[in-house]
Amino acid sequence: MSQGPRSGLAAVSSALLAMSRHLEVRDVLKTIVASARELLDAQYAALGVPDDHGGFAQFVVDGVSDAQWKAIGPLPRQHGILAAMLHEAKAERLADVRKDPRFEGWPSAHPDMSDFLGLPIRDDDEVIGALFLANKLRPVGGHPPSPEKDGSCGFTEEDEELLSILAQHAAIALTNARLYERSRELTIAEERSRLAHELHDAVSQKLFSLRLTAQAAATLVDRDPSRAKGEIQQVAALAAEAADELRAAVVELRPAALDEDGLIATLRTQIQVLDRAHTARVTFTGRGFRALPAAQEEAMLRVAQEALHNALRHSGAEHVAVTLARHGHGAVLRITDDGSGFEPQSIRRAGRHLGLVSMRDRTNGVGGTLTVESAPGKGTTIEMEVPGG
Repeated sequence: MSQGPRSGLAAVSSALLAMSRHLEVRDVLKTIVASARELLDAQYAALGVPDDHGGFAQFVVDGVSDAQWKAIGPLPRQHGILAAMLHEAKAERLADVRKDPRFEGWPSAHPDMSDFLGLPIRDDDEVIGALFLANKLRPVGGHPPSPEKDGSCGFTEEDEELLSILAQHAAIALTNARLYERSRELTIAEERSRLAHELHDAVSQKLFSLRLTAQAAATLVDRDPSRAKGEIQQVAALAAEAADELRAAVVELRPAALDEDGLIATLRTQIQVLDRAHTARVTFTGRGFRALPAAQEEAMLRVAQEALHNALRHSGAEHVAVTLARHGHGAVLRITDDGSGFEPQSIRRAGRHLGLVSMRDRTNGVGGTLTVESAPGKGTTIEMEVPGG
């Protein structure tokens, strides 16, 4: 008896740790289902996330092969026992799910199930999912369940209690994963908005040049046809140049998936777009860089974006250089421009204007250091160093 609780707690701990390792919603759902099936020794496990139309937005299973799942067909609807779990928000422990009056059958390819344990996953008063298991494999006492003979359910009250603990933590993990994905969506929208703003300015500049050149050509048509012809040719050249730049920029304008592409690729993509959108030359060099903890990479990306925005908007720089290099176990990010610079004595006032306070906060938040060097007419260098993992 003394070994049971300890092994049970160890299994619960392993399941909770497994859930905490993932941030993507789909990965969290799969981990919850696999953990529940292993923890309670069930043949089958499933987790459904309801939609607003009587069905499931997501439905994950464990114990069913891909071929069998494909043969089963469309996702189930919220009816019968599933509906009771979702709408009444209470646990269901049945000796034989097939004999329950709410049972409405299943597709022909569906595996046969008998004893059943289901539990809603709740976030405060909202039911955000339904977790259920079927066919207990090794119940307490070592004898296989026999609902046909004794009407007992293989899943015990202890199983229900364990699943309840798992469901509570599953709610936290699922909510955190949703918040992470929402945060990522907002970050992508923010980056797209920033790049769209840069492209808008580039288009405006090109159109302004085209309009002036066309007006000049119009005034020269009668008195100097030869010069007018040259101006019209310039209009055509400007239009072709604008089309080429915008076409290339649109190809690059995709969501910056930092966790998928990595910091090097994400920075390179954004800097290529900025280089096309501005008259200033914007370059990027990456040397010996290796992957860092996600929080550090995100902080470096944000600092680089802020520094680039300052250099291109406020400094009047002709060249902005970004370098990212390995430094011990960590990395150093450096953004240098040849713009107007500012007085070091006025750094507090400039810090508010140029977002240096935000940059320092981001850097300090990941255990890094930020150095700012500038002088009037000498440009500005912003250097961020992080320790790595």
